[in-house]
Amino acid sequence: MTGLKPAAGAAKRNIYLTLRRTINAPVEAVYAAWTEPEMLRRWLAPGDATVKRAVAEVAVDGMFLVEMQGADGRRWLVRGEYRDVVPCRRLVYTWRWEGSDVETLLTVEFEPETTGRTRLTLTHSRFAEDEARDLHVRGWTGCLAKLEALWAE
Repeated sequence: MTGLKPAAGAAKRNIYLTLRRTINAPVEAVYAAWTEPEMLRRWLAPGDATVKRAVAEVAVDGMFLVEMQGADGRRWLVRGEYRDVVPCRRLVYTWRWEGSDVETLLTVEFEPETTGRTRLTLTHSRFAEDEARDLHVRGWTGCLAKLEALWAE
């Protein structure tokens, strides 16, 4: 456990984002993209950024870590701990950027569709301020576009 808590104002204001996508792949494949480091490296960095390192110890209290690098060489590191793991259904883990005292919470839900596709719902909560949430909306939108492209027709 990290011992960090969300900013006091975040709990009162309930600052969060929710994004939904339908991915053209079966739930097992989409879940693997969120839980296997070699798959995470293919999509979990927005825009022209790339993933340099990924760790996913997918079990309650297991570690999550992704190091991203922008085209300009700048690096960002995010880490967390898994809080809930229901294979092919739900992942819940903390999310904290290196250098920040704010720990947010990420919930990713996977719902199989009869067409062999997956309905994905991403909820990122406990933001300290609206601006941080808005930056994450842009970041997640870019990442999810790369995720969807893994199975583009």
